[in-house]
Amino acid sequence: MKRVWFLVGLLGLALAHHGWSSYDTARAFSATGTITEVRFEFPHVTLWLEVPATPTTPKRRWYVVLAPPSRMEARGLPSGSLRVGAQVTVMGYPHRSEPEEMRAERIVVEGRTIELR
Repeated sequence: MKRVWFLVGLLGLALAHHGWSSYDTARAFSATGTITEVRFEFPHVTLWLEVPATPTTPKRRWYVVLAPPSRMEARGLPSGSLRVGAQVTVMGYPHRSEPEEMRAERIVVEGRTIELR
């Protein structure tokens, strides 16, 4: 019975973790804005980024998928280093079917560029 529950748990983790093929790597872009929400939890750190309007683009809100918490910490961004109200720049790829979502490859926080992959 323990084996069954173990396999069910693994299946749940696999389903919860989306594949990177869902992101369009041919459309790399960067966005600079203000963090309005951040979650530092498994399987990936996520944040909402409010990007102000420019003369050529409207105001936008991005749901940004970052690296797993352990990788964030190893790269020098521990829990608490990303705060609501902070200005950051993220570089990455848009989701193919979720227009508000992007996967970040790197993030600039307080002048430091952190590679996430």
